[in-house]
Amino acid sequence: MSLSGLNNLYREVILDHSEHPHHKHELKKATNTVTLKNPTCGDVINLEINLSADKITDIGFTGEGCTISQSSASMMTDVVIGSTVTESLELAQIFSDMVMGHERSAADLEKLGDAAILSSVMKFPARIKCATLCWWALRKSLGEEVDD
Repeated sequence: MSLSGLNNLYREVILDHSEHPHHKHELKKATNTVTLKNPTCGDVINLEINLSADKITDIGFTGEGCTISQSSASMMTDVVIGSTVTESLELAQIFSDMVMGHERSAADLEKLGDAAILSSVMKFPARIKCATLCWWALRKSLGEEVDD
């Protein structure tokens, strides 16, 4: 596939997750909730998680934001549902490293599923917070100390 074809595919996946986000809904009963805002661009993510026996059994998000913010949240929910707290925090670290341009193995990036497509965000520093907002919300909701 040509580079332009690959770029178009990436754009299509990002737009699809933004226009038809997965798990974008409130949970009837959540064990963990958090709201984070990106004051630079106005993105807001309300993340709700159901934890049972150290596993994310259900996850949902609401809020408003740009295409990158909303698609990243959709991709993140897909990849962490069914994961343990430790696995989810590891995925959040892999994602953060990736968008900051830190080297990660192909095996690590594969764990991110569709979210690995957002690696190109590192070329646009102003968009990094858009992509990572939901991942920071995940970390905070799972008890990790994060800066709001």
